[in-house]
Amino acid sequence: MEIRVLRYFVEAARQASITRAAEALHVSQPTLSKQLKGLEDEIGKQLFRRDNYGIKLTEAGNLMRKRAEDILAMVDKTSAEFAALTTLTGGDIYIGCAESQLIHYLAEAISRFRQQYPDLRFHLVSGDTELVTDRLDRGLVDLAVIVEPPSLERYTYLEVPGADTWGVVMRQQDPLAQKAVITPADLRGQAVICSEQSIQNDIPRWAGDETLDLNLIGTTNLSFNGSVFVRSGLGVELTFKGLCDTSAESGLTFRPLAPELKTKMYIIWKKYQVFTPIAESFVKQLQVDFAD
Repeated sequence: MEIRVLRYFVEAARQASITRAAEALHVSQPTLSKQLKGLEDEIGKQLFRRDNYGIKLTEAGNLMRKRAEDILAMVDKTSAEFAALTTLTGGDIYIGCAESQLIHYLAEAISRFRQQYPDLRFHLVSGDTELVTDRLDRGLVDLAVIVEPPSLERYTYLEVPGADTWGVVMRQQDPLAQKAVITPADLRGQAVICSEQSIQNDIPRWAGDETLDLNLIGTTNLSFNGSVFVRSGLGVELTFKGLCDTSAESGLTFRPLAPELKTKMYIIWKKYQVFTPIAESFVKQLQVDFAD
């Protein structure tokens, strides 16, 4: 299974058209069709359904696309790592980031680091802890920023200063907005949006057994997206302070939880991980920046 053919396959899947994919790849249409047919023969599965409107992925094709994108991401990252071995003026660092207002500490650290290494390029992937640690485990990112205590058996970590404050984002005209703080009892009967990770790990620290009484109507791994649903009147969102626009013009407002609930942020990497020179230098700076 050749890397070149996997790139052909992924582009064809993105374009949903052999013709458009061939143009993007600068190969002839017959050549691309032959390569894709060869890939199907090699794995023994049909990857595309072809009709007059283009091509669509089969179930096997969807699986192949996910695997191919992971393989190509790893190949590209590995190529960049070896290229970085020839220079210490820059390179690429890949970071998986959970949502947190404390991410500004990471931004400030990168800003300082780029003064010494001006050719540094950083690549951020955002998501919840499960998503970013999965990418870390698969070697697709160098570091992960998470908002729950890390596994000490699997990761080395740095604790970021400060903590995120939990609260409720709601429409400004919501009756709950008249309250200074929000208790578990205040949310009874309310339609609630929250991340799946938080409803399992964080909210029970605040609501205890009353967590089971929450009317959880939906989950999201990005608070901003959840706030759009709140603005549409679907419910209220449990999230960190500062992740959503709650200015006067936004139509939304934020109220902290009572009793107070806070969450720490951690920067983690795999134990015994071998970094590129640029990533290793950055980790050393972080260890100095966040030393106790």
